[in-house]
Amino acid sequence: MYIVADIGGTKTRVAASRDLESCDEPTIFETPKEYENGIKSLKEVAELLTGGEKIQGVCIGVPGVVSEDYGALLTAPNLQGWMNKPLAQDLGKLFDAKVHLENDTALCGLGEAMKGAGVGAHVLIYMTVSTGVGGVRIVNGVIDSPSHSAEIGYQYINIGDHLQRFSNLISGRAIEERFGKKPYELPKDDPVWEELARYVAIGVHNSILHWTPDRVVLGGSMFNEIGISVERVKVHLREIMKAFPEIPEVVHARLGDVGGLWGGLVRLKQLQ
Repeated sequence: MYIVADIGGTKTRVAASRDLESCDEPTIFETPKEYENGIKSLKEVAELLTGGEKIQGVCIGVPGVVSEDYGALLTAPNLQGWMNKPLAQDLGKLFDAKVHLENDTALCGLGEAMKGAGVGAHVLIYMTVSTGVGGVRIVNGVIDSPSHSAEIGYQYINIGDHLQRFSNLISGRAIEERFGKKPYELPKDDPVWEELARYVAIGVHNSILHWTPDRVVLGGSMFNEIGISVERVKVHLREIMKAFPEIPEVVHARLGDVGGLWGGLVRLKQLQ
């Protein structure tokens, strides 16, 4: 039996798999802010899902920069109580199994590459825009990452006469701070969605220049029905792209909230 989990700043999803090809319906719970409560909750849920069967491997997506040995969460704006704790080691003792950590966006991208909207792409960019902004490059079904995960939300783009951080322009948190309400509470035809589509296109443009993909997958809650239009992102991207004669294929993610769990299955299989 295998366990895959996606620990988010607000919600955690955990699922069990027998064959690394599919998984049971995930269990979802509020992510504890305190580290000790978090690992306790993960252990309790895993035991329920496995029915006490031996756990052979665990892969967990975490919302931030992962240490070089894939054992700890180094930075996590939404889970500061989990930072610099021996998460893989502690869970390994509780599960009596090898535990591997990955950046949550990287796992979502891997899931889309192998099981979702990225199937068939040689070089894939996955970008997620939700509470925050993240991105990853997948090459031939493998996470193409240096020692730390890519943090594309920290790039600066020039809007007017001001340099602004990408995530501060397009993330759900930024929009909530700007308007005083959740993004999905804004009207579907609000002009801000067109503005955000252009900003996303600029960020995607920069990633294309650096990572030269043949497909871009856009995911996260900010691309929901009330949100940023993928089609409008493509329109703006065509307008600003000058380096290449054509833009790569740009599509919406297919796996939704369980992309990270599918990515975890793929990663565990690769690690065998």
